[in-house]
Amino acid sequence: MTTPQVTTVKKGGSRIYVDDLTGERQPGVTSILNMMAKPGLRYWFAKMVAEEAVDSFSTIMDLVGKQRHDDAVDFLKRAPGRHSGRAADRGTIVHGLIERMNRGEELGNIHPDFEGYVRHYEDFLNKWQPEWLEVESTIWNSTVGFAGTCDGIARIQNEIVLVDLKTGANVYGETALQLNAYRNGEFVLEANGDRRPLPEIETAAVVHLREDRCEVRPIRLGDDIFQVFVALRDVFRWETDIKGTVLGKAVDPESGVA
Repeated sequence: MTTPQVTTVKKGGSRIYVDDLTGERQPGVTSILNMMAKPGLRYWFAKMVAEEAVDSFSTIMDLVGKQRHDDAVDFLKRAPGRHSGRAADRGTIVHGLIERMNRGEELGNIHPDFEGYVRHYEDFLNKWQPEWLEVESTIWNSTVGFAGTCDGIARIQNEIVLVDLKTGANVYGETALQLNAYRNGEFVLEANGDRRPLPEIETAAVVHLREDRCEVRPIRLGDDIFQVFVALRDVFRWETDIKGTVLGKAVDPESGVA
Protein backbone atom coordinates (compact mmCIF):
# COMPACT_ATOMS: atom_id res chain seq x y z
CA MET A 1 0.00 0.00 0.00
CA THR A 2 1.23 3.45 -0.91
CA THR A 3 2.24 5.72 1.98
CA PRO A 4 0.88 9.20 1.20
CA GLN A 5 2.91 12.33 1.82
CA VAL A 6 -0.23 13.96 3.21
CA THR A 7 -0.99 13.13 6.84
CA THR A 8 -3.19 10.08 7.37
CA VAL A 9 -4.61 8.40 10.45
CA LYS A 10 -6.28 5.06 11.07
CA LYS A 11 -9.86 4.94 12.34
CA GLY A 12 -11.71 1.66 12.69
CA GLY A 13 -9.34 0.01 10.23
CA SER A 14 -9.87 2.71 7.59
CA ARG A 15 -7.34 5.22 6.32
CA ILE A 16 -8.39 8.83 6.86
CA TYR A 17 -6.60 11.66 5.04
CA VAL A 18 -6.06 14.90 6.94
CA ASP A 19 -5.67 18.41 5.52
CA ASP A 20 -3.29 19.85 8.11
CA LEU A 21 -4.17 23.45 7.19
CA THR A 22 -7.96 23.21 7.43
CA GLY A 23 -8.33 20.15 9.65
CA GLU A 24 -10.68 18.56 7.12
CA ARG A 25 -10.68 14.77 7.11
CA GLN A 26 -11.79 12.44 4.35
CA PRO A 27 -11.74 8.65 4.04
CA GLY A 28 -9.37 7.05 1.57
CA VAL A 29 -10.62 5.70 -1.74
CA THR A 30 -9.37 2.19 -0.93
CA SER A 31 -11.21 2.19 2.41
CA ILE A 32 -14.42 3.20 0.64
CA LEU A 33 -13.97 0.42 -1.91
CA ASN A 34 -13.73 -2.06 0.98
CA MET A 35 -17.48 -1.54 1.41
CA MET A 36 -18.02 -3.64 -1.73
CA ALA A 37 -18.78 -7.31 -1.17
CA LYS A 38 -16.02 -9.64 -2.37
CA PRO A 39 -17.53 -13.15 -2.42
CA GLY A 40 -14.44 -14.54 -4.12
CA LEU A 41 -12.46 -13.87 -0.95
CA ARG A 42 -14.42 -16.55 0.91
CA TYR A 43 -13.07 -19.19 -1.47
CA TRP A 44 -9.56 -17.72 -1.21
CA PHE A 45 -9.65 -17.72 2.60
CA ALA A 46 -10.80 -21.33 2.64
CA LYS A 47 -8.11 -22.32 0.15
CA MET A 48 -5.36 -20.68 2.21
CA VAL A 49 -6.48 -22.45 5.39
CA ALA A 50 -6.72 -25.80 3.58
CA GLU A 51 -3.25 -25.42 2.05
CA GLU A 52 -1.81 -24.49 5.45
CA ALA A 53 -3.41 -27.55 7.01
CA VAL A 54 -1.75 -29.78 4.41
CA ASP A 55 1.62 -28.02 4.35
CA SER A 56 1.88 -27.75 8.15
CA PHE A 57 0.21 -31.04 9.04
CA SER A 58 2.95 -32.10 11.49
CA THR A 59 2.86 -28.75 13.29
CA ILE A 60 -0.90 -28.90 13.69
CA MET A 61 -0.86 -32.51 14.88
CA ASP A 62 1.83 -31.63 17.41
CA LEU A 63 -0.34 -28.84 18.82
CA VAL A 64 -3.41 -31.08 18.93
CA GLY A 65 -1.39 -33.90 20.54
CA LYS A 66 -0.37 -31.48 23.29
CA GLN A 67 -4.02 -30.52 23.86
CA ARG A 68 -3.33 -27.06 22.46
CA HIS A 69 -6.48 -27.00 20.34
CA ASP A 70 -6.94 -23.23 20.52
CA ASP A 71 -3.37 -22.68 19.32
CA ALA A 72 -3.94 -25.05 16.40
CA VAL A 73 -7.12 -23.21 15.41
CA ASP A 74 -5.39 -19.83 15.76
CA PHE A 75 -2.47 -21.02 13.61
CA LEU A 76 -4.82 -22.08 10.81
CA LYS A 77 -7.13 -19.10 10.89
CA ARG A 78 -4.18 -16.73 10.53
CA ALA A 79 -2.99 -18.41 7.33
CA PRO A 80 -4.74 -15.96 4.94
CA GLY A 81 -3.25 -12.99 6.79
CA ARG A 82 0.25 -14.41 6.61
CA HIS A 83 -0.08 -14.99 2.86
CA SER A 84 -1.61 -11.59 2.07
CA GLY A 85 0.95 -9.90 4.32
CA ARG A 86 3.84 -11.32 2.34
CA ALA A 87 2.20 -10.27 -0.93
CA ALA A 88 1.55 -6.78 0.44
CA ASP A 89 5.17 -6.41 1.53
CA ARG A 90 6.37 -7.38 -1.94
CA GLY A 91 3.91 -4.99 -3.57
CA THR A 92 5.01 -2.14 -1.31
CA ILE A 93 8.66 -2.65 -2.23
CA VAL A 94 7.87 -2.81 -5.96
CA HIS A 95 5.73 0.34 -5.74
CA GLY A 96 8.60 2.13 -4.01
CA LEU A 97 11.02 1.14 -6.77
CA ILE A 98 8.59 2.21 -9.51
CA GLU A 99 7.97 5.57 -7.82
CA ARG A 100 11.70 6.25 -7.83
CA MET A 101 11.94 5.26 -11.51
CA ASN A 102 9.04 7.56 -12.39
CA ARG A 103 10.82 10.40 -10.62
CA GLY A 104 13.95 9.71 -12.64
CA GLU A 105 16.02 8.50 -9.69
CA GLU A 106 18.82 5.95 -9.96
CA LEU A 107 18.01 2.68 -8.21
CA GLY A 108 21.52 1.36 -7.64
CA ASN A 109 21.77 -2.31 -6.71
CA ILE A 110 18.49 -4.22 -6.98
CA HIS A 111 17.74 -7.32 -4.92
CA PRO A 112 17.47 -10.36 -7.21
CA ASP A 113 13.84 -10.86 -6.13
CA PHE A 114 12.90 -7.59 -7.81
CA GLU A 115 15.14 -7.52 -10.88
CA GLY A 116 12.39 -8.92 -13.09
CA TYR A 117 9.93 -6.22 -12.05
CA VAL A 118 12.45 -3.46 -12.72
CA ARG A 119 13.51 -4.88 -16.07
CA HIS A 120 9.96 -5.21 -17.38
CA TYR A 121 9.01 -1.76 -16.11
CA GLU A 122 12.01 -0.31 -17.90
CA ASP A 123 10.64 -1.92 -21.06
CA PHE A 124 7.30 -0.19 -20.41
CA LEU A 125 9.00 3.19 -19.97
CA ASN A 126 11.04 2.75 -23.15
CA LYS A 127 8.05 1.63 -25.19
CA TRP A 128 5.42 4.12 -24.03
CA GLN A 129 7.64 7.11 -23.10
CA PRO A 130 5.34 8.58 -20.43
CA GLU A 131 5.89 12.20 -19.43
CA TRP A 132 4.94 12.23 -15.75
CA LEU A 133 2.81 15.15 -14.62
CA GLU A 134 2.00 13.70 -11.19
CA VAL A 135 3.70 10.92 -9.21
CA GLU A 136 2.17 9.58 -5.98
CA SER A 137 -0.05 12.64 -5.65
CA THR A 138 -2.94 13.00 -3.21
CA ILE A 139 -6.24 13.76 -4.91
CA TRP A 140 -8.99 15.36 -2.81
CA ASN A 141 -12.76 15.74 -3.18
CA SER A 142 -14.62 17.64 -0.45
CA THR A 143 -18.04 17.54 -2.14
CA VAL A 144 -18.47 13.76 -2.26
CA GLY A 145 -15.99 13.24 0.55
CA PHE A 146 -12.90 11.23 -0.29
CA ALA A 147 -9.16 11.40 -0.86
CA GLY A 148 -6.59 9.06 -2.31
CA THR A 149 -3.06 8.75 -3.63
CA CYS A 150 -2.79 7.97 -7.32
CA ASP A 151 0.27 6.24 -8.71
CA GLY A 152 0.67 8.74 -11.52
CA ILE A 153 -0.72 10.95 -14.24
CA ALA A 154 1.26 11.09 -17.48
CA ARG A 155 1.14 12.43 -20.98
CA ILE A 156 1.30 9.37 -23.23
CA GLN A 157 0.88 9.60 -26.99
CA ASN A 158 -0.63 13.10 -26.67
CA GLU A 159 -3.22 12.03 -24.09
CA ILE A 160 -3.36 12.74 -20.36
CA VAL A 161 -3.56 9.29 -18.81
CA LEU A 162 -4.34 8.36 -15.23
CA VAL A 163 -2.02 5.42 -14.50
CA ASP A 164 -2.42 2.81 -11.78
CA LEU A 165 0.21 0.18 -11.00
CA LYS A 166 -0.94 -3.32 -10.01
CA THR A 167 1.48 -6.05 -8.96
CA GLY A 168 -0.94 -8.79 -7.89
CA ALA A 169 -1.75 -11.93 -9.81
CA ASN A 170 -4.92 -10.41 -11.30
CA VAL A 171 -6.45 -7.06 -12.20
CA TYR A 172 -10.09 -6.69 -11.17
CA GLY A 173 -12.90 -4.58 -12.56
CA GLU A 174 -13.18 -2.70 -9.27
CA THR A 175 -10.04 -0.85 -10.33
CA ALA A 176 -12.33 1.22 -12.55
CA LEU A 177 -14.10 2.52 -9.43
CA GLN A 178 -10.78 3.57 -7.95
CA LEU A 179 -9.60 5.40 -11.06
CA ASN A 180 -12.96 7.06 -11.71
CA ALA A 181 -12.82 8.40 -8.17
CA TYR A 182 -9.37 9.89 -8.78
CA ARG A 183 -10.54 11.39 -12.05
CA ASN A 184 -13.31 13.18 -10.18
CA GLY A 185 -11.01 14.76 -7.61
CA GLU A 186 -11.35 18.49 -7.10
CA PHE A 187 -7.68 19.28 -6.60
CA VAL A 188 -4.25 17.86 -5.75
CA LEU A 189 -3.30 18.38 -2.11
CA GLU A 190 0.36 18.89 -1.24
CA ALA A 191 1.90 17.78 2.04
CA ASN A 192 2.26 21.45 3.06
CA GLY A 193 -1.44 22.08 2.44
CA ASP A 194 -1.06 23.81 -0.93
CA ARG A 195 -3.69 22.95 -3.54
CA ARG A 196 -3.04 22.52 -7.24
CA PRO A 197 -5.46 21.96 -10.12
CA LEU A 198 -5.94 18.35 -11.13
CA PRO A 199 -4.81 17.74 -14.72
CA GLU A 200 -7.62 17.21 -17.25
CA ILE A 201 -7.56 13.41 -17.37
CA GLU A 202 -8.63 12.00 -20.73
CA THR A 203 -8.20 8.27 -20.23
CA ALA A 204 -6.96 5.72 -17.72
CA ALA A 205 -4.92 2.54 -17.72
CA VAL A 206 -3.56 -0.13 -15.42
CA VAL A 207 0.09 -1.10 -15.72
CA HIS A 208 0.00 -4.73 -14.59
CA LEU A 209 3.54 -5.48 -13.54
CA ARG A 210 4.69 -8.96 -12.69
CA GLU A 211 8.11 -10.51 -12.31
CA ASP A 212 7.92 -11.99 -15.83
CA ARG A 213 5.90 -9.41 -17.77
CA CYS A 214 4.34 -5.95 -17.94
CA GLU A 215 0.96 -5.33 -19.58
CA VAL A 216 -1.02 -2.14 -20.17
CA ARG A 217 -4.79 -2.48 -19.85
CA PRO A 218 -7.18 0.42 -20.59
CA ILE A 219 -9.78 1.33 -17.96
CA ARG A 220 -13.09 2.90 -18.93
CA LEU A 221 -13.95 6.26 -17.43
CA GLY A 222 -17.56 7.31 -17.09
CA ASP A 223 -20.15 8.98 -14.89
CA ASP A 224 -22.03 5.69 -14.51
CA ILE A 225 -18.96 4.13 -12.89
CA PHE A 226 -18.34 7.12 -10.65
CA GLN A 227 -21.94 6.98 -9.39
CA VAL A 228 -21.29 3.45 -8.13
CA PHE A 229 -18.32 4.80 -6.17
CA VAL A 230 -20.53 7.58 -4.77
CA ALA A 231 -23.00 4.93 -3.60
CA LEU A 232 -20.17 3.09 -1.84
CA ARG A 233 -19.26 6.37 -0.14
CA ASP A 234 -22.80 6.44 1.26
CA VAL A 235 -22.37 2.86 2.49
CA PHE A 236 -19.09 3.90 4.16
CA ARG A 237 -20.97 6.74 5.91
CA TRP A 238 -23.59 4.22 7.08
CA GLU A 239 -20.95 1.89 8.48
CA THR A 240 -18.87 4.54 10.23
CA ASP A 241 -21.31 7.28 11.22
CA ILE A 242 -24.92 6.07 11.15
CA LYS A 243 -25.17 2.36 11.96
CA GLY A 244 -24.08 2.77 15.57
CA THR A 245 -26.90 5.29 16.23
CA VAL A 246 -29.97 3.41 14.98
CA LEU A 247 -30.53 0.69 17.60
CA GLY A 248 -31.89 1.84 20.94
CA LYS A 249 -31.78 0.16 24.32
CA ALA A 250 -34.44 -2.32 25.39
CA VAL A 251 -37.63 -0.67 26.66
CA ASP A 252 -40.68 -1.75 28.65
CA PRO A 253 -44.34 -0.75 28.20
CA GLU A 254 -44.14 1.98 30.84
CA SER A 255 -41.24 3.81 29.23
CA GLY A 256 -42.62 3.40 25.72
CA VAL A 257 -40.69 3.20 22.45
CA ALA A 258 -40.51 6.87 21.46
